[in-house]
Amino acid sequence: MSGPAGGQGQLVGIVRSSVFWIWQIVVTLVLGIPIVLLGLVSYAIAYPVAVFWIKLNIHGLKLICGVGWQVDGRENIPDTPCVVLCKHQSTWETYFLAMLFFPAVYVAKRSLARIPIFGWGLWSLKFILIDRKSGRSAISQMVEQARDRLARHRWVIIFPEGTRQAVDAVPDYRIGGAIVAARTGYPILPVATNSGEFWPRMGFVKRPGTITVSVLPAIPSDGQTPAALIAETERRIEARMAEIRGPAASLPAEA
Repeated sequence: MSGPAGGQGQLVGIVRSSVFWIWQIVVTLVLGIPIVLLGLVSYAIAYPVAVFWIKLNIHGLKLICGVGWQVDGRENIPDTPCVVLCKHQSTWETYFLAMLFFPAVYVAKRSLARIPIFGWGLWSLKFILIDRKSGRSAISQMVEQARDRLARHRWVIIFPEGTRQAVDAVPDYRIGGAIVAARTGYPILPVATNSGEFWPRMGFVKRPGTITVSVLPAIPSDGQTPAALIAETERRIEARMAEIRGPAASLPAEA
């Protein structure tokens, strides 16, 4: 869109996104330290407070920027926790998945723990924080910590592409999450989402619309090699991505 109307729309988007950015900071300052302190005492108490913080962000985004969501495939969610492998296009799913899979921990890079308040919260909530540069050692750490969290009935959420990908990026699935599933014996639950169409990977302006989160049938890990597991995970997620990709996907991903 171009011309005065397009310029006005862009300005409105910038203003709304700025208000949401301020909202995120405020709720983090108010709830961040309590979450860190509660996490040192009791995960069972701290996690619901963390999810309340998440809900304030998610619903704040919907109210301020008009970014809503819909979930299909809820019937595919197992009764007990497993390894969730999700498409990663945006910051949005790092909020939302902890609401959908309760309680949950994420696999994340260890350097995030150094971020004041936010990173401290990840540490106190016992997220699986790994040093990606340590190679095989990182995989071993991830497997052992994932086994511990799953035994404690916590969902383990892994982004198989490692970092946020642009909407039109070539898929780059890594084998770590599949190794976790194969070695622990828990199934993989694939999840597709087109969040990057509304909250771009490196974009500040949020685009109003409805994000689709699609939970696909679980993939049993028993008797499967990590290579076969990650190949099937990629096949299922990318097939669903092709179906939920909307007109907004044709817009520049970094706008």
